[in-house]
Amino acid sequence: MKNNKNAIDTKETLAEWISAVSNAPLVAIVVFLTINYFLIPNDSWVVFAITSAFFAGIMPIIIGLIWAKKKNIEYDLPVKEDRFYPLLLVIFSYVIGVIVLYLIGAPSLTTVLMFCYLNNTVLVLIINHFWKISIHAMGLTGPLTALIYLFGWPGLIFTILVPLVGWSRVYLKKHTPWQVIIGSILGFSLTAIQIYFLMKYF
Repeated sequence: MKNNKNAIDTKETLAEWISAVSNAPLVAIVVFLTINYFLIPNDSWVVFAITSAFFAGIMPIIIGLIWAKKKNIEYDLPVKEDRFYPLLLVIFSYVIGVIVLYLIGAPSLTTVLMFCYLNNTVLVLIINHFWKISIHAMGLTGPLTALIYLFGWPGLIFTILVPLVGWSRVYLKKHTPWQVIIGSILGFSLTAIQIYFLMKYF
């Protein structure tokens, strides 16, 4: 019995850790830093990296923390009714991010990915009225699609993270398997379509 309990505790700790580090804003910070570093050959990548990371990662984290503290709820907003206003504020952050990145001449993929964050989150906001789709899943597979676009076939190695994150959310009973699966599919497909069409205009 003790061994079983230890195994369960270990699984839960692992699931909580995976869930925490795969939070959408944290993923956004890592991916935007990576994209800008590899796209820009000189030190100016730092300006674009910090700008994009701020609007896609730091601001959403601040919004989430303030909202969670104000409402005395969990940071990852497990109840869908608690998501509306934070998502609305995050969308506003993405709007400003797109405008600023475009004005300062950020790399096309950086600006387009920010635009993808904006559009994908608007869709999440709409879906959230009816169903609690996994933001973790969409927030991971969307930016991973941008990394695959940037690195080509080698970028597919990052997809190994998807089942790990999906498992953690289901194990912690934050989502059903279908909420994770649909979130993953939408994140990949919507971001891929937007990158394909929008890269011509940025």
